[in-house]
Amino acid sequence: MKTYAGIDLHSSNNFIGVINAEDKRLYSKRHDNRIEDVLKVLGKFKASLQGVVIESTYNWYWLVDGLMDQGYKVHLANPNAIQSYNGLKHTDDKWDSFWLAHLLRLGILPEGYIYPKHQRPLRDLLRRRLMFVSQKTSQILSLQSMITRNRGLNFSGAQIKRFRDEFIDKLFSDRHLVFTAKKNIATIRFLDQIVSEIEQEVGSQIKIKKEFISLLTTPGIGNILGLTIMLEVGNIGRFPKAGNYSSYSRCVESKKTSNGKKKGENNKKNGNRYLAWAYVEAANHAIRCCPKAQKFFQRKMANSERALATKAQANKLTKATYYIMRDQVAFDEDKLFG
Repeated sequence: MKTYAGIDLHSSNNFIGVINAEDKRLYSKRHDNRIEDVLKVLGKFKASLQGVVIESTYNWYWLVDGLMDQGYKVHLANPNAIQSYNGLKHTDDKWDSFWLAHLLRLGILPEGYIYPKHQRPLRDLLRRRLMFVSQKTSQILSLQSMITRNRGLNFSGAQIKRFRDEFIDKLFSDRHLVFTAKKNIATIRFLDQIVSEIEQEVGSQIKIKKEFISLLTTPGIGNILGLTIMLEVGNIGRFPKAGNYSSYSRCVESKKTSNGKKKGENNKKNGNRYLAWAYVEAANHAIRCCPKAQKFFQRKMANSERALATKAQANKLTKATYYIMRDQVAFDEDKLFG
């Protein structure tokens, strides 16, 4: 008889539940996070096992890779799309593992994308770049705030990056402020160097694939954003329509309506935050370098806030780049903006 396994994964342990085609529970036990322990349990059912479901938690790599290397059919469950029975008084890890297996048995499991193992490290390296860029921005804003608070002066981020020790000595009279400012500048330069080294490493290890080359014809998308989009998307064919891709990129509105009235919001964080960042960055750049994008942005700004207008621009770009990647065609601003 066919069997199905569900694994509720945590930071230090996992709970394995196995059922058969009649929903009879064959195995349920908690284990430490060791691949050899999981393989030992599942090995007993390997001949009849139709699949293993693992919830897409932050630490799924080791378990999914370990099982796939041993020939198991692994399904990565999308936790945001999984629905539980309403009215249950009690749920726990045991119940969750069996529920995952149950959804697989019924063929209604909402699945996530298992990103190719060999490209994951480079994708994650670019994600770390974003973290360092964010930290650098935080340091710049902190120094800008301190200067404005103590001197009433305003300096741009580009100007602050060019500060020298002699200038900082003249800028502040208090030695503690001078000390703090110099540490800010040292941190900014250090993070700048890290970001530059990451870009060089990624650039030397991977090039834009043929199907993504046309991305670079899109206003606002350069090498780094192009690589980010390529590595985050993986296979564009996994998105049936442009709207699905825009939603995954967090570029569509998240709200519930009834009878023309707003009744609440859905999960704003459902999707890929790295693609969301990339398209907002591309939208901001496109406004500066593409006249038609600038006109579109100004029309949106007339009726909404800047953030919403930028998001609308980003949504436009996601739909355009979807077809660019899918059909491998160049960007056409007349098709996008009319």
